[in-house]
Amino acid sequence: MAETKQGPPLHVVVFPWLAFGHIVPFLELAEQLARRGHFVTFVSTPRNIARLRPVPGRELSPRIRLVGLPLPAVDGLPDGAESTNDVPPEKVELLKVAFDGLAGPVASFLAEACAGSAGGEGHGRRPDWIILDFAHSWLPPVAEQHDVPCALFLIFPAPFVAFLGPKAANDAHPRTAAEDFTVPPPWIPSASPSLAFHLHEARPIAGRFRQPNASGTSDMDRFWETERRCRLVVCRSSREVDGPAICDLLPDLYGKPVLPLGLLAPYDAAAVAAHHGAGAGDDDDGVVMRWLDAQPARSVLYVAFGSEAPLTPELVREVALGLELAGVRFLWAFRGAAGGGGAGLLPAGFERRVAGRGVVRVGWVPQVRVLAHAAAGAFLTHAGWSSLVEGLLLGHPFVMLPLFGDQGLTARLMAERGVGLEVPRRDDGDGDGSVVAREDVAAAVRRVLVEKEGEAFARVAKELQRLLLDRERQEGYVDELAGKLLQWRHREKAFQESKLL
Repeated sequence: MAETKQGPPLHVVVFPWLAFGHIVPFLELAEQLARRGHFVTFVSTPRNIARLRPVPGRELSPRIRLVGLPLPAVDGLPDGAESTNDVPPEKVELLKVAFDGLAGPVASFLAEACAGSAGGEGHGRRPDWIILDFAHSWLPPVAEQHDVPCALFLIFPAPFVAFLGPKAANDAHPRTAAEDFTVPPPWIPSASPSLAFHLHEARPIAGRFRQPNASGTSDMDRFWETERRCRLVVCRSSREVDGPAICDLLPDLYGKPVLPLGLLAPYDAAAVAAHHGAGAGDDDDGVVMRWLDAQPARSVLYVAFGSEAPLTPELVREVALGLELAGVRFLWAFRGAAGGGGAGLLPAGFERRVAGRGVVRVGWVPQVRVLAHAAAGAFLTHAGWSSLVEGLLLGHPFVMLPLFGDQGLTARLMAERGVGLEVPRRDDGDGDGSVVAREDVAAAVRRVLVEKEGEAFARVAKELQRLLLDRERQEGYVDELAGKLLQWRHREKAFQESKLL
């Protein structure tokens, strides 16, 4: 491998939190760094490593080393559970207990990796950087013992990173009541009113914001401690989509470099989908694709709520009956509850009544391939950032039904951008407006996919698609990150050499 102007290729350790919504963007980042000639050691647990998609291309795979560290057993955590996809929401805190048990194995791995020479090659070179996730508060102190700097990669867009804010800002403006999260934080000047949660979303956020879970700490305290000890922060964001003002605010807010990384859109998967034989194959995927082949162009609503969404029987019932009421063609990738299938959640007789115009596929669906199909016309989604990025890349307007985490805030900002609608919720008598009604699902679906208003949403979706299809600009963000990592190594090396003079 030819050396760059600032020395040999980097060796970067990449270590995401144990959730595939985190693992997949971290893997995409690993591949982007490998494309630039750097070497990456990707760390997770054995089962998660086994479930990764193959690294594409003969040139990339030798540059990405996969390391699986066994997850310690924890009472109450199901056997074989190694990601949030394997457990119901109430067990995720036990997964954090097990994750903290990786501190010893990671320390041993890092000590062994750092025993290599700084002049070594490839994965034999001592790590130049560790790129880690929000939950790794115990890792930066270990890395500091070996003089390996850490960078925090947040898989969220810039507005949510700003909404979270650093510890100093939260200490100056404490948020303790749910209502505190229903307005933009005071440290974001001239913030859009959309940069806020609804009350039913804010209540669980406020309850968990600083409250320790079974691991003995809260998610926010993990995040703040990790961020405090990292040299720089990176977020899955771009100035073109999130706006330059919010991206430029982050370095001043956090008091350190905060780089947008681009949206890490699945360009390769989209290219493969565009050239794939649409209905090829006799497997289940082929059956789905052939059904899409038989539908008119841009007529099908693709419905998917991710693999970890907390679906309740009530919500599934109202979404199903809303789709029935809307009268549109749809393909529903139905995953049920976290860690299970859950087809029994569907209303009795639903699949029979929608037969011909609606397909419910229980289990995994090739989402990018479906969204790339000419029959796909809109996307009913929980507004998870990865799903939104895939929908934007393939030019689809959204019907958004946020379910947890950052999704409500992101859905509101996307609706404000004009790329779709959020399904409104009704008051359940508790005053928090949490109820999903079939009539509202049907109305939102028809407004986006059927009625004249949908043309405006589709037009904005195509405008945003053009921004993402400017691959050179999007990948320029990764170039900037790689340049920063190289510059930091060069500066650290010069500093260490000066101490020897």
